[in-house]
Amino acid sequence: MSAPIWIWILFNVVVIGLIVLDLGVFHRKVHVESIRESAIWTAIWTLVALLFNAGIYFYAGGEPALSFLSGYVIERALAVDNIFVFMMIFTAFSVPQVLQYRALFWGIIGAIVLRAILIATGTVIIERFEWVLYFFGAFLVVTGLRMLRNEEKEIDPGNHPVVRFLRRIVPVTHEYRGARFMIRTKGSLAVTPLFVVLAVIAVSDLVFALDSIPAIFAITQDPFIVYTSNILAVLGLQAMYSMLGGIIEQFHLLKYGLAAVLAFVGVKMLVAGFYHIPIALSLGIIVAMLGISIIASRIFPEKATIEPAGGVETIGPSSSH
Repeated sequence: MSAPIWIWILFNVVVIGLIVLDLGVFHRKVHVESIRESAIWTAIWTLVALLFNAGIYFYAGGEPALSFLSGYVIERALAVDNIFVFMMIFTAFSVPQVLQYRALFWGIIGAIVLRAILIATGTVIIERFEWVLYFFGAFLVVTGLRMLRNEEKEIDPGNHPVVRFLRRIVPVTHEYRGARFMIRTKGSLAVTPLFVVLAVIAVSDLVFALDSIPAIFAITQDPFIVYTSNILAVLGLQAMYSMLGGIIEQFHLLKYGLAAVLAFVGVKMLVAGFYHIPIALSLGIIVAMLGISIIASRIFPEKATIEPAGGVETIGPSSSH
């Protein structure tokens, strides 16, 4: 697509404006979103992405538009897997529901910055060492296979690496202090458990980005398409979390669809030098894989299991204030 610099600037200005509008106006007051409110915001963010996709179509043509849509669908689908992890994080750290939106929102801000750095780095590496695409392809195939085999591990707040690191450098309070991330107590600065949760979310999303960004590079190496599809898919993730939080476990087979998508785009990268899979066909295969896994989840519901009773460990260190 080779977008000129003014389009890059305009896109980022609009994104920053939407973020400020979201947090500073529509979600200025901390509250628990209803499913209806979350669904409306999810639809709004999706509409923003589709309008942008239409702009790409009229500005650059059908192929860049299909590339954007494919990247957006992949990232949006993988974001659903993120939601499983966010639920585990909030449960493990006993985050009050009213504070979850705020933690997710700022976590997404951090994710946008980290993803921008990763995409810029990946673009430079690919331009200089084109063979790295084959490495990305093999990595995605292996990641897809590992996703099929591995079960999600429970999160231990006391032993999480991020928690241990923060405890070494700054005091951590035992209790949440509303929506505040830091407080000053006895003349020194301390972070609240909400800040710890924010850091865990950011690190978790960075790990997810290592899967999703190479997957989009499998669709296109145009940095503008990779960047914009990734960022617009991440925006509004907090609304999608609020909307799907209560029903996400019903799609227990979705991870198999996601694993298949990662393996497919990995294979697409590996065979790119010998056979080019059309973008429209790739998009159709990706949508079919995800659709089949969702439908299968409804046809073959997961059997309920009885969870053993247990408490949740507090995350504050013994030296916290």
